[in-house]
Amino acid sequence: MATDAQNVTGTSDPEYNVIWFTEACLKNAQRLQTYIADAQQAGNEQLVEFFQKAQAESRKGAEMGKQMLRTLLGPEPTNSPQ
Repeated sequence: MATDAQNVTGTSDPEYNVIWFTEACLKNAQRLQTYIADAQQAGNEQLVEFFQKAQAESRKGAEMGKQMLRTLLGPEPTNSPQ
């Protein structure tokens, strides 16, 4: 049975959830780059290290999300010669 979200987006909830998660991780990694630069400018190495570790975890989450999408969506169809 299709949910309201699936009817609106055309994407099943599990796939949509993984897409959202992956996007959130990627955006977070990008945002953290600004925080790292701010901490570097302030000369606060403790914050630089903190944000770098957080960024690494966000990148890891994005990679996990991409792998899960590959699993959920399966292999891409190959074009057969005609």
